[in-house]
Amino acid sequence: MKNMSEHAMQQEAESAPGCDVPVTAAEVLLDGHRATRDRVARSILDHGPSSAADLASRLGLTAAAVRRHLDGLAAAGLVESREQRVYGSRGRGRPAKVFALTDGGRDAFYQAYDQLAADALRWISDSVGGGKAGEEAVAAFARARFGKQGEKYLESLRQAGAGERTEALAQALSEDGYAATVRRVPSAAAKAPAGAQLCQHHCPVAHIAEQFPQLCEAETEVFSQLLGTHVQRLATIAHGDGVCTTYVPAPGAASSPTLRSAGPGTGAVPTAGTSTEDSASAR
Repeated sequence: MKNMSEHAMQQEAESAPGCDVPVTAAEVLLDGHRATRDRVARSILDHGPSSAADLASRLGLTAAAVRRHLDGLAAAGLVESREQRVYGSRGRGRPAKVFALTDGGRDAFYQAYDQLAADALRWISDSVGGGKAGEEAVAAFARARFGKQGEKYLESLRQAGAGERTEALAQALSEDGYAATVRRVPSAAAKAPAGAQLCQHHCPVAHIAEQFPQLCEAETEVFSQLLGTHVQRLATIAHGDGVCTTYVPAPGAASSPTLRSAGPGTGAVPTAGTSTEDSASAR
């Protein structure tokens, strides 16, 4: 897999003379510059759209240095600037500018197995005749796949208190490369406990999920089962959003069966408390 600097410099490298030359001090400095640029891009991937000040704080760099790297990433088509989303009332002044990865920027982090996975899922669909039957076959595979992944998280969630399960799930997802965080969301009802938004800033299967939304639906079902409550998918990277976002209501607001093992050979897990409308809203 190419890193960000290799992705950005690919055309330049292909046009350069193909001869070995001694490494100079200037080249060492240039390599350090590229490594820092990679760190900036990786921080955006892990934490979502970020301001230059946020990046500087996380990486221990000056804001001016971060802006130089952001300019370079933007020139290479790897990041883009946008206005920061504001939740609640907006104060005076111009909205803060944040930087997000483009599709090309995300591509630099993806493994080169997307086509193989897409071909495998299409074969599963075609092998049962395609159409509705094919969609159901892919959905069964997705449930089995994410159900198996969810079983790994069970012990961590069992050890967490009722109000800490979303954070425990986010930590487990982060350990699997999803760069997940949790944001508490105040309830509309007075004095009601706050819900949470589970945010996944990276999705290893985003490109496949664009073609097979059953992957997102199955993942949402497993979240519902793990957390024991009805959850709602609000946004997905596969749909073009910057972050996969799932709303988790406060404990006790709604109930759903906890995750059970599907058992050998079943190829499915129990249905969770997510509705067709919820899944469709994310696509």
